[in-house]
Amino acid sequence: MEVHDKVDFTLQDEQEHTVHLAGFAGKPVVLFFYPRADTPGCTIEACGFRDTFEKLQNAGAVVLGISRDTPAAQKKFKEKYNLPYPLLADVDEVVSKQFDVLKEKNMYGKMVMGIERTTFLIGPDQRILKIFPKVKPEGHAEEVLAAIKEPKSA
Repeated sequence: MEVHDKVDFTLQDEQEHTVHLAGFAGKPVVLFFYPRADTPGCTIEACGFRDTFEKLQNAGAVVLGISRDTPAAQKKFKEKYNLPYPLLADVDEVVSKQFDVLKEKNMYGKMVMGIERTTFLIGPDQRILKIFPKVKPEGHAEEVLAAIKEPKSA
């Protein structure tokens, strides 16, 4: 996926409701991929988006979190940290592969495939406006908010 690519997908959220990206047409969408629900870095990142959620909403944005966890695991994570936005379950990795965020990672000396923490800012026309690769969880939500408020260059 590159900036200006048009994107669409359909996944289940933590309530097992179908979420279609096209359903948010007309609004900017913050789509953040995280490796695993309720792990330290992912919790910091998800809570950052929770804490800036009102400002993001005021900027007109929709926030969607996405990982390979099941809807049940996403629901637990959402409830535990009172996350006010949908968490999407990409159990079969289709969307993770579509956005090219599955990367080989070194876990305790073993090479495994996992989600590389990445955020996509998707414009109201469903085209990618900005990609934040290899995200550091601390302060990331504020960085995304600043990008949404940036004047758009033609």
